[in-house]
Amino acid sequence: MKRSFLIAKDFLNLDIGNPLTPPPSSYMMTRTFSTSNKKRPNRTDVKDPIKLFCRMIQSRPLPSIIEFSKPLSKLAKTKKYHLVISLFNHMEILGITHDLYTYNILMNCLSRCSRFSIALSVIGKMTKLGFEPDVITLSSLINGLCRNKRVFDAIDLVAKMETMMGCKPDVFIYNTIIDGLCKKRLVNNALDLFQQMDRNGVRADVVTYNSLITGSTSRCLLMRDMVMRNVVPNVITFTALIDASVKEGSLSEAERLFHEEMINRWSIVPDVFTYNSMINGLCMHGRLDEAKQMLELMLTKDCSPDTVTYNTLINGFCKSKRVDDDVMKLFCDMSERGLVRDTVTYNTIIQGYFQVGKPDAAQGVFRRMDSPPPNLRTYSILLYGLFSNGKTEKALVVFRDMQKSGMGLDITTYNIMIHIMCKAGYVEDAWDLFCSLTFSGVEPDVVSYTTMISGFCRKRLWHEADELYKKMHEDGLLPI
Repeated sequence: MKRSFLIAKDFLNLDIGNPLTPPPSSYMMTRTFSTSNKKRPNRTDVKDPIKLFCRMIQSRPLPSIIEFSKPLSKLAKTKKYHLVISLFNHMEILGITHDLYTYNILMNCLSRCSRFSIALSVIGKMTKLGFEPDVITLSSLINGLCRNKRVFDAIDLVAKMETMMGCKPDVFIYNTIIDGLCKKRLVNNALDLFQQMDRNGVRADVVTYNSLITGSTSRCLLMRDMVMRNVVPNVITFTALIDASVKEGSLSEAERLFHEEMINRWSIVPDVFTYNSMINGLCMHGRLDEAKQMLELMLTKDCSPDTVTYNTLINGFCKSKRVDDDVMKLFCDMSERGLVRDTVTYNTIIQGYFQVGKPDAAQGVFRRMDSPPPNLRTYSILLYGLFSNGKTEKALVVFRDMQKSGMGLDITTYNIMIHIMCKAGYVEDAWDLFCSLTFSGVEPDVVSYTTMISGFCRKRLWHEADELYKKMHEDGLLPI
């Protein structure tokens, strides 16, 4: 009993965030429940876990804790975490004794709500009541901490649970932490934990290797080790390998992995993410017709393309200045397939039309934007595109409209306008705009300074250029 009390106290003192006040009881907790006997839950109640719970707490005698765990579990699966916490508290008020299973449901909900201090106090309470928190209890908390990018807190907690309670981490816990470390780009730490996992006799699975392959540069070694240990790779494994090869510029390796390894050797069916990586690689290397064929292959294999698929292809065709026929066909196909054309879609096409010298077509696409509405990136493309196509006055009008609308402009937008004004010979206007940046809540960056200095130099305003150069150094900015 003394040991349980000390463990409970130790968990209550763990520093994993500020203590949180328990959530308020839900609307249904405020009503007065009758103590008279009620009918058994009907089928409608079983489908509605809240109604089922209401009937259960009015029943006499009260149902077993196993029966109470059913509505709690259902609500947790529908992500009504705060409600589950309230129901759990209400059960305690009614004197209903919980078991390890319901405590684990509570731990999952607390972790999902990032209520880590309360979760730790619950572990302390469980121990004090004689319950031994198991690997499921620990998994919920570890998962929550890693989702909140608190990986080292998760590692500390695992060590404490193992030392104090002998609760040894399983493959799921190791995988969660390894994935969290890889997402924080702490791959060496992840590999160290991977080796510790092996020393502790916990067998790595495909999930372990997928996280490491995604984050590490030693992908080939990991893949060989994986196969040697008879861990079968899956679609996520190969998608990670293919995507990494594409990003490194090794399209031939990506093609080998896709055709020879994934499909021919392992008979793994590519998914939309695999196809997207391959399409991206082909577009990056200007092999647009093959990229389009990859889209057609997807369709024959009943793999539905998504918005990313089309945006990647549209971007590839725009960069190759094949805007008119190919891009607009893809644009129309998206609508026919019920895919959402997002701001990336519109921005890419608008920029593509400007780059091929078709400002009217670009403005036409811009005017079609309603849902989604244009964002700052859209306006930046519009401003620079108008200027690049000899429509400086139109760009100035658009910019003034943006200022009047109260839109929160960023430094990129201001830099584009300073550049446009300087290039058009409106250096004084550009200087006025530069001086107004601080009043607009935007600090000039190195691009703002160098653009303005270049504008002064074009007008042979050497003194002004020199003074601004000194000011740039005073502000701690280095020229580019």
